[in-house]
Amino acid sequence: MADKWYKLDNAATMIPATAHGANTRVFRISCTLHEEVNPEALQTALDMTCLEFPHLNVALRKGLFWYYLDPVRKTPVVEEDHLPVCSAIYYPGRRNLLYRVLWYHNRISLEMFHVLADGTGAFSFLKKLVSNYLCLVHGIDPQSVVEDRSSAAQKDADAFSHFYEKTSGNTQLDEITTKRAYQVKGNADENLQMHVLEGIISAKEFIALSHRFGTTAGVLSGALFIQSIVEQMSVADRRLPVIIQVPVNLRQFFPSETTRNFFGVIIVRYDPLMYDGTLESIIPSVQEAFRKQLTQENIGRTMNAYSALEHNPLISAVPLFLKDPVIRWYSSRATGGQTATVSNLGRIRMPQELAGYIDYFTPLMSARNLQICISTYEDRMVFGAVSCFTDHRVMHTLFRKLKDFGIKAVIATNDFD
Repeated sequence: MADKWYKLDNAATMIPATAHGANTRVFRISCTLHEEVNPEALQTALDMTCLEFPHLNVALRKGLFWYYLDPVRKTPVVEEDHLPVCSAIYYPGRRNLLYRVLWYHNRISLEMFHVLADGTGAFSFLKKLVSNYLCLVHGIDPQSVVEDRSSAAQKDADAFSHFYEKTSGNTQLDEITTKRAYQVKGNADENLQMHVLEGIISAKEFIALSHRFGTTAGVLSGALFIQSIVEQMSVADRRLPVIIQVPVNLRQFFPSETTRNFFGVIIVRYDPLMYDGTLESIIPSVQEAFRKQLTQENIGRTMNAYSALEHNPLISAVPLFLKDPVIRWYSSRATGGQTATVSNLGRIRMPQELAGYIDYFTPLMSARNLQICISTYEDRMVFGAVSCFTDHRVMHTLFRKLKDFGIKAVIATNDFD
């Protein structure tokens, strides 16, 4: 167990105030196996895994000036998956854990409130959980499959504070609070519950396609997503830019083993009036955004922008009940300057001894705007989209585009129709 309270990391400071309605700020990562899950063995594996991640067994509390995380002496219990995807976990005033572990047939899922970790950090937990589980049920020596050797202190480190440098000037965060972007339209669920679409394609085929266009898989996925949005826009809507936010794992730029939040963002801005019906009219804009912004200097400025809120003495002195409305206003402005988010968690690696038991991984993130998350395991590249819209027009367009290029997708959804 964690032995003392601790502050939220800098990226998490805005999350509690903005978690409401469909935007629960909960994300889900799932591992689909080639076999049915044994719930009893999964519980034992979870108990083992929690010993390596004690900082996750905490509750969110309100202080006078900031939220903070307080140890909870509760043992998480695995549950059969029956709730709507990414259902709320944080309830003000409740002293409950901020994550849940679920199972259903051959799937193990971890749902987590974003104050605890980002996608990379949560994957560290899920990978260890799956490793412990598969070792238990198949009698494999855990010492033979050890991958992660970071300590509990390294996992718990606040990397934002460690690498923070006071800077001035504009950041990508300024752009999404000062620009007005096209907003994806759809039929909202009357109960604001999440509707999920999962599409699985061949990673090798997708990479080969990106090479045909002379670009990377990351750029191509962003360009395809933008194309799928633009083709849903009316002529009148095309006067507004499509602005895509792309989270970036800061561990690529700064040496850290933290499993807490440690990410920046880059912004891809595209003018729909430039679209001529081809991907070639979109790819250069995405490539240029990646080239200019994916540098340590630019990513560092965005990281420092996240940290500046906590390090500003005037803001720190404002009581929390006054901060929350301002943060909600700021978040609303940011949402208006953002069309959608593309979060690519990259290639997921597991010990070779366990690879034959695992089919694929799926990432999902609740959001006010449309958000797609992408992960790759061996040859399984998964696009996970979740929103409160009851239709999936943008994602259906994206998969039709892939089909036109000869890449077939296996699609699953939680919609009954």
